[in-house]
Amino acid sequence: MITGTAITKTFRQRGSVLGKRDVPALRGVDFAIERGGAVSFIGESGCGKTTLGRIIAGLETYDSGEIVIDGTPMSSLSHHRRQPYFRRIQLIHQDPYSALNPTRTIHQTLEAPLRLRARQTGRPRSWVDGRAEELLSLVGIDPGYVLPRYPHQLSGGMRQRVVIARALTMDPEMLVADEAVSMIDVSLRLGILGLLRDLRERLHVSVLFITHDIATARYIGDEGEVYVIYRGQVIERGPTETIIADPVHPYTQSLLSAIPVLHGLERPGSEQVVPTEALDEGQADAGCLFARRCPFSTDRCENERPVLSGDGTVQLHACFHPRRRSVIPQGVHT
Repeated sequence: MITGTAITKTFRQRGSVLGKRDVPALRGVDFAIERGGAVSFIGESGCGKTTLGRIIAGLETYDSGEIVIDGTPMSSLSHHRRQPYFRRIQLIHQDPYSALNPTRTIHQTLEAPLRLRARQTGRPRSWVDGRAEELLSLVGIDPGYVLPRYPHQLSGGMRQRVVIARALTMDPEMLVADEAVSMIDVSLRLGILGLLRDLRERLHVSVLFITHDIATARYIGDEGEVYVIYRGQVIERGPTETIIADPVHPYTQSLLSAIPVLHGLERPGSEQVVPTEALDEGQADAGCLFARRCPFSTDRCENERPVLSGDGTVQLHACFHPRRRSVIPQGVHT
């Protein structure tokens, strides 16, 4: 199990016309990911979801807070002693075209991490080739066809499957999929999403799915949880189907209102919530981070920041004026 408590991260902009200034990426984020579970981080570009994913994968540092992996706080360990823990968490890159070295065959790409894994586990050198073939078969591609080829000789969908196979070379307990289907053809996305669901069930690996697309989060996060992130803060959290069927935060409702609906079908409930104001991130917010874009904002919202609460339910939200309503028609799936 992996948990995070009050994780913060701030980036400093340099060389801009405004000079140096701090840009908060994460503002006290809490999370929990169970072994074999599925969690989705959703939100618009720049909300901090990718930064949080990279922190969980050990690829980015954080300023404060604590990450605990299987009961061990990472802040208590040196960088060298953290590596075995983070090695169990592997990142699936967003872009399969840039994630693979164009000068190396797929065999060479898989061979390097497998040799390392063989040394760590005391396996013989002969194990490497067999494991490479096994992993490619596991992700649904023919090893005999793929292993001798270079990345440019493969389709986008096959490249993404190779990227997933490479992530599996370290026998991870968790996969962090950062927009894993956004760079491949729409016709191939369902196959990749189905593969991630299958790997979760067959290997009992956790899947952290980072996306701006609620429809894909719904598909991959069956019986999982959704964290809705806005400007570095989790503003709604709960079971996937609960959040999608009955969101209460205006921002989550905005995301759902952007999902296409079949012609002739209307959304139940009141009007769509549409953010109307482009924000200057250099302007400080004393209250709710969504207040300047929220059509339901009040003076309290402008001056006091809400925290996650749930009134005793599993669905948590950070909003002073939650508005319960269904925004997706029953029986319609996107």
